[in-house]
Amino acid sequence: MTAQPRPTSRQRWLIPVLVVVISLTVGVGLLARDLYLRPEAAPTEPVVSASPSSVAPDAQPGSPAVEVTPDVVAHPQYQSVRQVLQGYFDSINDRDYLKWTSVVTRERAKTKTAVEWKKDYQSTRDGTILVYRIEPGAPSTLRVLVAFTSTQDVDDAPVYLPEGCIRWRLVLPLRLESGSWRVDTTEGGTNPEHEKC
Repeated sequence: MTAQPRPTSRQRWLIPVLVVVISLTVGVGLLARDLYLRPEAAPTEPVVSASPSSVAPDAQPGSPAVEVTPDVVAHPQYQSVRQVLQGYFDSINDRDYLKWTSVVTRERAKTKTAVEWKKDYQSTRDGTILVYRIEPGAPSTLRVLVAFTSTQDVDDAPVYLPEGCIRWRLVLPLRLESGSWRVDTTEGGTNPEHEKC
């Protein structure tokens, strides 16, 4: 059996140097991949508006998308609030009672049966929706100042304003229920501002 020659000093350093070079190459490659990969599409941002956009009379009620003011975007709960309000208005526009019950509190859902609710909103279309402000209320509640336009058959309009197109401005109460914000029952005596379009 012949003795193996001892590696020279240069050979002893070759393996650690190779390990370092390969590690650096892999690291730089991963970093470059992260930097140059096209980012995934960002979620659609809500339209930020300072005031309701004007809509031609024949295009009323306008867009069903919930828009927000710059002040609202600064609120820490604005994404959640916008999402629940979008669900609320979509449920009315789609005549979807089950969806409506998923975005309102249990207490509010008890105020209308499916038949009553569908009759109340049978011809309603809501649009040009703008959230002006979000304010804290009692613990686990928010008060949301919102403006929107509704169109409906005159027979389905409120008795105090029998019009086919109405601009509304009101405070919607939200309550945290089962970990989600939901539209709550309105307080007695709450008077929404309203006018003919």
